[in-house]
Amino acid sequence: MTETDQLLFERRGSAAFITFNRPEARNAMTWEMYDALYECCEEIDADERVRVVVLRGAGDKAFVVGTDIKQFLEFESGEDGVAYERRMERIISRLEAVRKPTIAAIDGYVIGGGLSIAAVSDLRICTPDAKFGMPIARTLGNCLSAQNYARLLALIGPARTKQLLFTARMFSAEEALSVGLATEIVPRSELDERVSELCATLEEHAPITLRVTKEATRRLMLANLPDMEDLISETYASRDFHEGVSAFVEKRRPDWQGC
Repeated sequence: MTETDQLLFERRGSAAFITFNRPEARNAMTWEMYDALYECCEEIDADERVRVVVLRGAGDKAFVVGTDIKQFLEFESGEDGVAYERRMERIISRLEAVRKPTIAAIDGYVIGGGLSIAAVSDLRICTPDAKFGMPIARTLGNCLSAQNYARLLALIGPARTKQLLFTARMFSAEEALSVGLATEIVPRSELDERVSELCATLEEHAPITLRVTKEATRRLMLANLPDMEDLISETYASRDFHEGVSAFVEKRRPDWQGC
């Protein structure tokens, strides 16, 4: 069984459960967690008993708040940023391509890389306390990969994508539902029960229909994407990105210079 102390993996009947398990850090993702997530996807696709996958965060504060920012202190050049986005895309695209339906059970904050994980989940069930955001213009001054921009555009359209990124504010559960970031809202006390109901429904349906529909949607959404590595390199090589990371770690307001 693929599992670490920070990412738990278990199978219950025909459902597989992945739990991001750093509640003290609002489930911020370490490299170890990202690598374990990839291995979970490999194991799930190799196990014919699994019919549905549930992703959730430990505790009641967050689903996932993104990558652990301290890891960015190691970055020295734009190429480090390109390598990071490539590494992230390897994980996110692997989760997206899992051959079984995926359900993100969201309570609390889902931010940055956590939003990318949720965005590639097929269904996103959240509580009224959920907060969705991609606040990189306020925090780190970095950018997304072409694939992650495309996923947001497909989910919520260009106007809402710009609103999400430009304002850097959190969308409420109701806003997320209205624009497509969430697919359903349920009371916190009913979240586990609703997820179980959805698992039972999906387990009864034709697996080939679900798999082909999922894969067709993925291919159409990501078809003919342009190369954006020059933009990624420019962003991560900037003085502003390093200032953003330092300011975040030091818990102060960044001094943006636009260079």
